[in-house]
Amino acid sequence: MEIAVAAFICSVLALLSRRYLIPSIPLYIVAGLILGKSGFGIFEVDEVVEFITKVGILFLLFYIGLHINFEKLSKNVFISGIFDLVTNFSLAFIVSISLGFSYYESFILASAIYISSSAIVLHSLIEFRKLIFKEAETIVWLMVFEDIILVLILIFSSAEVNQLPFFLAKISAFTLAIYLLYKVSHNFKPLFSREDEVPLLISFSIATASITFSEILGIPEGFVAIMLGAALSGIREIERFVTPFKDVFIVLFFFFFGASVEVKAVNLTAAIVFILIAVMGKIISGILIGISSHKSVRSGLEIGFDTIARGEFSIFLAYAYGSGEMMSTIALVVLVTSIFGAFMAKHSYEIISKLERSVKLITSQR
Repeated sequence: MEIAVAAFICSVLALLSRRYLIPSIPLYIVAGLILGKSGFGIFEVDEVVEFITKVGILFLLFYIGLHINFEKLSKNVFISGIFDLVTNFSLAFIVSISLGFSYYESFILASAIYISSSAIVLHSLIEFRKLIFKEAETIVWLMVFEDIILVLILIFSSAEVNQLPFFLAKISAFTLAIYLLYKVSHNFKPLFSREDEVPLLISFSIATASITFSEILGIPEGFVAIMLGAALSGIREIERFVTPFKDVFIVLFFFFFGASVEVKAVNLTAAIVFILIAVMGKIISGILIGISSHKSVRSGLEIGFDTIARGEFSIFLAYAYGSGEMMSTIALVVLVTSIFGAFMAKHSYEIISKLERSVKLITSQR
């Protein structure tokens, strides 16, 4: 019943967002927040809802994987990921220490602040038709890089550093297997050219198989989903079968994500500081990545604006390893950056253009 009601509410919000030309993601999150733990408490996240929202993320990531071209990969992916990690983690860690948090608390806070929301960032690329932009592939691989770093953070947080070499070996072996599958994927095209239910069932089973592969191999579900999509990126027909699942499940994810956020006693000073750090960190790292990978500050600003939103992973880290104060503080950071990030991603072109005109005007007056 909850899922049906949530779907109806989100459909109304989707109509309003199209009618008034505003981003839909913040509407879903705010609606969930109002009706969930921090509001009226009407909606709760049980095991069924949790599974459905997980499937939503996996379909989104699988869909994104379908747009990845293995032939374009380069060392820039690794370099971009390092810029993103060092800039955002370092800023948040230093600020956390200066605010009086312990080294362990600062590590958790910095990790939560560093990681963008793959679900929000990647969905924004689709909703705002940015997959054709040259920066889109860099952003996609940044999300993959962060997904892998998240697992490393969990290993360090759990004092299981001895697992690190084995984990990296599994990641490498799985990536190689996916690349080999990509090379022969053209042989499967007839399966997705049929007019019956077979392509639909196969598409659904492959995307959701990410959960099984992740459990068996012990590697991130998000990484598996994106790589499975990338393996089949040469089969363009599969996209039309995946899109309906992605559109429905990911909307439910955003709504119930908002419903699961609980804002209690917040350290308002820390929250404001972390929000500023979260925004500025991504813009700074975006500029560095833009200059390094695309030789363009404009591209850097686009990358920075598109990756501001924090979300599901930040909440997970705060709730799994943080204190009550940390959880509430991060929840507020996630709420503000998810909404602000969605608006910045939608209006990035206009904002960047205005910034460029302002710079030219100031330069010409000197």
